[in-house]
Amino acid sequence: MRYPPFIEADLDFPDFWHVIMHHPRPRVDDVPTAVSAALSRVMEGAGLKKGDRVAIGVGSRGIANLALMVRTLVAELKRLEAVPFIVPAMGSHGGATAEGQQAVLARLGVTETDCGAPVYPDMATETVGHVLGGVPVPFARTALQAAHSIAINRVKPHTKFKGALESGIAKMLCVGLGKHDGAMTYHREAMQYGFLPLLKAMAGELRERSNFRGAIGVVENAYDETCRIEAVRCDSLFAQEEKLLEQAKAHLPRLPFRELDLLVIGQIGKEISGAGMDPNVTGRAFDLMESDFSEQFKATRVAILELSPGAGGNAIGMGNADIITEKVFRAMDYEVTLMNALTSLSLHKAFIPVRLPSDRKAVQAGFTTLGPVAPQAVRAAIIQDTLHPTAFLASAALIDELRGNPAAEIIAGPAPLAFDGDDNLVAPWG
Repeated sequence: MRYPPFIEADLDFPDFWHVIMHHPRPRVDDVPTAVSAALSRVMEGAGLKKGDRVAIGVGSRGIANLALMVRTLVAELKRLEAVPFIVPAMGSHGGATAEGQQAVLARLGVTETDCGAPVYPDMATETVGHVLGGVPVPFARTALQAAHSIAINRVKPHTKFKGALESGIAKMLCVGLGKHDGAMTYHREAMQYGFLPLLKAMAGELRERSNFRGAIGVVENAYDETCRIEAVRCDSLFAQEEKLLEQAKAHLPRLPFRELDLLVIGQIGKEISGAGMDPNVTGRAFDLMESDFSEQFKATRVAILELSPGAGGNAIGMGNADIITEKVFRAMDYEVTLMNALTSLSLHKAFIPVRLPSDRKAVQAGFTTLGPVAPQAVRAAIIQDTLHPTAFLASAALIDELRGNPAAEIIAGPAPLAFDGDDNLVAPWG
């Protein structure tokens, strides 16, 4: 393919520095003990009896220590002489198929072999009630067939809306454990009723009319480490989750800039963010009923270099970038990506941006499509992914600002950008 001369010719990139941001780092040292204690509080008063079947809802999000937490829940329920099993709680992810959702959990280390309980990925649901004058509230049939249902999920800021409840237990309850039916219902009806009011209405109905007992709520620090594990009881779901969300927002890592000319993202993926790349980091949302998050951060150009292996071909979120590489395009399963986009009504996230043949040319296009800005003046940052914005490469135009930031440590540089023989970026994180 032919490209304009400013892409065909090599660009003299400015030097970059390797920077690490330092944030508070509280951690849970003994994860199994914390999970066991939380489960005990969740099930207190639930009438758990010997032989009771217990469904454990597990989602598609990459969570630190997820397999260990699920394994601990299974072992503890068995110790209590219950019969646990695992239900994928991920709406339309995995292509909205049982096989696809089981494969998503397997990529996260959640399998019968690893966790000690069978995985039942059936997509069938039953309607347990109606809210707001007729909106159906579906719930996984396999979970309803148990005596009790619980869930485990990370509480964090949402990629689509802002409110007292965002991404966490309530959302997993009505969207994740609602399977594809629940995801479709929620996203469609939210266009009329609003994301937060509908979330509270559907989750409230499930608290009253299903076998849901509560959840293990997880908060992570700025380094994606487990910093809090808490029992979220069914009767205090909303109040407890609101407090966990406040803590999660306090630990959310972001780049230390208000504006960039170019943000280069090493990889996106569904296990990295529900939106592929987190708008809380990128400033890009571009969707129905969504803000563009520009009050926090804005990047004029965004480029994506890879689709993560753990994404299973789901390239949702690429449409919020301006530039991708051919590697991203070739790794994409468009059917899986489209299913996610149509279910969430987030069509823009499945748009295909400008495609460039290599990392070098993708980064170069980011520099050369800004208008009359000299490369040395371009404010550019390169991150591994939106889960890890605490370590990044910063261009020369940012270095004075970083030197004045007490939380920033410049650990290497200046140095030119390095590319291998195939023009893949050689980054310090590998």
